[in-house]
Amino acid sequence: MATIGLDTFPKQSLISSKINSLPVTGRRTASHSNVTAALMMVADIGCVLIALALSLRFGLASWLEPGETLRHLVVSSAPLHWQLGYLAWFLLTLLLVAHHNGLYGSTLVTSMLNEQRRTVQSCLTAGSLLCGAMYMMHNVTISRAVVIYLVCLTTCLLCISRVWWRYVAVRRQARGLDSRNVLVVGMSGMALALYRQIERNRHSGRAFKGFLEVSGNHASTQVPREYVIGSVEQIRYLSKLHFVDEIIIAECCSGSVVLNIVKIARECGIEVLVVPEFYDGIAPGAPVQYVGGFPVVSIHHRNERAIASFIKRITDVVLSGVMLLLSLPLLLTIAAAVKLDSQGPLFYVSERIGKKGRVFRCFKFRTMVINAEQLKDSLAAQNERSGILFKIKNDPRITRVGRVLRKYSLDEIPQIFNVLRGEMSLVGPRPPLANEVQQYELEHMRRLEVLPGLTGLWQVRARQDPSFERYVGLDLAYVENWSIWLDFKILIRTAKVVVCGTGS
Repeated sequence: MATIGLDTFPKQSLISSKINSLPVTGRRTASHSNVTAALMMVADIGCVLIALALSLRFGLASWLEPGETLRHLVVSSAPLHWQLGYLAWFLLTLLLVAHHNGLYGSTLVTSMLNEQRRTVQSCLTAGSLLCGAMYMMHNVTISRAVVIYLVCLTTCLLCISRVWWRYVAVRRQARGLDSRNVLVVGMSGMALALYRQIERNRHSGRAFKGFLEVSGNHASTQVPREYVIGSVEQIRYLSKLHFVDEIIIAECCSGSVVLNIVKIARECGIEVLVVPEFYDGIAPGAPVQYVGGFPVVSIHHRNERAIASFIKRITDVVLSGVMLLLSLPLLLTIAAAVKLDSQGPLFYVSERIGKKGRVFRCFKFRTMVINAEQLKDSLAAQNERSGILFKIKNDPRITRVGRVLRKYSLDEIPQIFNVLRGEMSLVGPRPPLANEVQQYELEHMRRLEVLPGLTGLWQVRARQDPSFERYVGLDLAYVENWSIWLDFKILIRTAKVVVCGTGS
């Protein structure tokens, strides 16, 4: 590996101080991995409580006298505060040991067998510590059968829980919901090795987007030239074009290059990782991550707003579930009307572009004749929208029932299923078609940085405005100023639009 010469590269401590002196564009918040770890801990606590309830039921059943309840037996066995203390001790040791064994990180970085082994090991260790605490306190009143049942049932439930978390992670990775788009800076042997590790370990959640060439640095002949998408001078443009989440610096770069990358990363909300072999001391104390088998450290963390995003997702699921139940009779009525009104399928399913350019199938009730796409070209001269949007008043392709559905936005009710699947949100920019995205300019791509929504700012403020610039401007304003409170206000105004029937 190449070494860093003092005459060509500034001291790492100097770079570190300059990076820290750069202006911070946003306060660092909890990451998605931290939120996931917290949810896994809560799930583990739930498993322990379920295991405790079952343990009391089965472990004390033989001790019950005629007419005696389980509650009386539990209360009389030991003071309640002692029992709660032992439970708290078991929970605390279980969480600490499981965290030490790496059970609250990504569930896909290791094999299922290894994860199950570490889960069993954590439960048995916590159980041993519980027994040790009871021995030290000379406790002989709490049933040993309950303790054995508790440890064994907790082990079984946690193993099942880990299988479920792995299944969820695999499903989300397959749909690209948790993947991070990565650019690798450099064309050295290390950069090539990192690329191979990312491709080999796609389950880890990273998606390779390309190499960036560093001007003046020697390029490895082993790096495939077709994967070199540009240079570090184009990093701002390429990061927006490919929805980049991480940049990994995998070769020796000058201090000015590193500082410029970090500066752009802070503007764009991108995490920057470096290979510590090249930049030893640049981020002292930073936790080591692994890309495959290669260690990397972060010199800039992205602001993910994970807690707010989690709240938004929970709100989407809860409200969508309620809406689906309440609208079930209406859904059946609309389905019958669509089928009786005209020939063709019940749903109109189109491929739309979602967050970070992912393609998904968007569901709507069919409101047009079955050959609507073929008739579109003949109606192009009547288009009332500017730019790449297409809309005409009294569109002859719309059916009688479809006209009513569009007026009250009822045709979009099936998109609740897209929200439940995690492909859309209740509030966000409307999902564009692929041919629309192909005509986007670079600044328009910011619309795709968030999940598309059933409704958005444009729907409640300027639905009848034909201007494409106004349409995009409102969506970009939403992306830049998003908050839970803004979503709430948009949902309230959407309800008013639907009731008044001011849809298209």
